Amino acid sequence: MKITREDVEKVGQLARLELSGDEIATLTGQMDAILSYVEKLNELETDHIIPTAHAVPLENAFRADITTPSIGAVNALSSAPDRVDDFFRVPKVIE
Repeated sequence: MKITREDVEKVGQLARLELSGDEIATLTGQMDAILSYVEKLNELETDHIIPTAHAVPLENAFRADITTPSIGAVNALSSAPDRVDDFFRVPKVIE
């Protein structure tokens, strides 16, 4: 696929970029070279290759969800600078 100047101008417009004439010329050549390189991938024999999402197998890295007793409201509020019953009192931040 050959990239044209109009293709680059359209991409620049979609990306909301103001491109100068020199930038358009440079990007036309660069984008054409990139797509030519990617097109070489069509030459590869991939019929018997299993599609993968990652190069290496991944496993769940999360720890097991184990419940434990909490410290309780009394202990949690023991060092609170200001409290009301079983709640922390904080300064008002929304008018």
